[in-house]
Amino acid sequence: MELIIIVIALALIFDFINGFHDAANSIATVVSTKVLSPLQAVLWAAFFNFVAFLIFKDHAVANTIGKTVYADYITLPVILSGLVAAIFWNLITWWSGIPSSSSHTLIGGFAGAAICHAYLSHGMIPIDEIIDSGKIGKTALFIFLAPIVGMLISILFTLIFIQHRTWLKVSILCGLAGILFFVFIQFQENKLDENIKKFFKVDKYTYELNIKHDSSKIEKLELAKLNAKACAPYLADYESKGAEKVADGIIKNVNLKDITLSKIGDGLNKFFKLEILKNKSKKDTSLKKDYHTMKAVIDSLKPIAKIYYGRDIDSMVLAMNAIYPIGHDKVELFKKAINIDIRKELVKEIDKADNKILRWSLVGALLVFALTFIYTEKIKEPTARRTSTSFKKLQLLSSAAFSIGHGGNDAQKVMGIIAAALIANGNIVDIKSMPDWVPLSCYLAISLGTLSGGWKIVKTMGSKITKVTPIEGVSAETAGASTLFITEQMGIPVSTTHTITGSIVGVGLVKGISSVKWGVTISLLWAWVLTIPVSAILAALVYSIMHFFI
Repeated sequence: MELIIIVIALALIFDFINGFHDAANSIATVVSTKVLSPLQAVLWAAFFNFVAFLIFKDHAVANTIGKTVYADYITLPVILSGLVAAIFWNLITWWSGIPSSSSHTLIGGFAGAAICHAYLSHGMIPIDEIIDSGKIGKTALFIFLAPIVGMLISILFTLIFIQHRTWLKVSILCGLAGILFFVFIQFQENKLDENIKKFFKVDKYTYELNIKHDSSKIEKLELAKLNAKACAPYLADYESKGAEKVADGIIKNVNLKDITLSKIGDGLNKFFKLEILKNKSKKDTSLKKDYHTMKAVIDSLKPIAKIYYGRDIDSMVLAMNAIYPIGHDKVELFKKAINIDIRKELVKEIDKADNKILRWSLVGALLVFALTFIYTEKIKEPTARRTSTSFKKLQLLSSAAFSIGHGGNDAQKVMGIIAAALIANGNIVDIKSMPDWVPLSCYLAISLGTLSGGWKIVKTMGSKITKVTPIEGVSAETAGASTLFITEQMGIPVSTTHTITGSIVGVGLVKGISSVKWGVTISLLWAWVLTIPVSAILAALVYSIMHFFI
């Protein structure tokens, strides 16, 4: 128990450090343009970091991070080593004033420790059997893509904002709002499909089939796919009818017996702490007999669930108790563990795909920009002072949006690590079972970290790359927020540092190539490229030392 508490504490410490390390990303432009004082800026950013907790329902980034390493190689010492290495690298780069990526530090540390653990425990085995090379590759690709996307979007916004023909730029902004609306609708539909597949455990059965090929797993996978596909007509009504109505349609017309029985099995595993025994038996071979005994007990109880499916839960508990007496003091807890409310779980899974708040936030921001231009250039006499004042006010909106994106993206990475630790310790079955205190504490930790500042990096981000005006600040922050919202919907853990840096470079390029201080930018690029491998090596060294003591 002590080790899991240490891991969770270190994860939240990393989250706090991530907050003040990345505070500059959220406040650099708004401070450098003198829209807010440094103190006002961190209060503003910290508040909207936490607001992200209320907005992001589907923790897609957390899921990606938690599954970077395959379950067989995730142990508490692995996670602990990765966190120690990530914290160490974050503090070094912060002290040096280098805006490196906390996201990639965490991913590199997690992967490096897992590889070292696998090699020390099982000898030299292929790396793609230890880590999900697809997820790592996608993350590594976005080291370069995130700043490029941010740069291109910021160039687009800057060119729109400096356009002299008011109705042309208003039309473009309204057109962009419409495009973004339908893009996010598509994201929502894709997420619905993905979440339903996860609900029916298509991903779990696919993974198990890759590990061990047998006919029973093929049947499970095919049935899961069939049931997930049968939900499609009802999911199409989500936008108009909502999760409750969609769930009712699925319950009436789709066979949920097998998934309900599977989830009852998950409840049995959790109640008898099978995952804890499984993980402990990997290290202590004397526990293997206890693990197999308990597994046999659970396997003998599962058929009873099939017999009593749809009947009184008390009868099911009584029948299971006859095979394996659980004790009178534990009956209520046991009943709670196996009493599955499939409708409630289905509604929750469907509702996770909702992105209405994100969608309307982006669309609303663009419409506010359009209305501001109409007011300052058509209703009022256009002057340089009025335009500057308008953009200073708009920068409050754009910086808030970026802080929401920052909180939503970065807090989820730590959520993924804590969820992986809880799974490894046997507290939860999968990331979907993550308790509510995990996201709440992660968002709170990153908000408090942002509140503490990060002044060394502010100077680099706010002035060393290029001098930023209010209009350019709005462009950079809106571009950064758009990139973070889009990648979060895609479940890609991108770096807020890389994103905002690329956006700032973009506004500089509009003024001319010479406006960007390329020497600083190239130095930052080297730090970005080195972060994952350096963090991985540090974590491997930490694990090698820890291996002999834990």
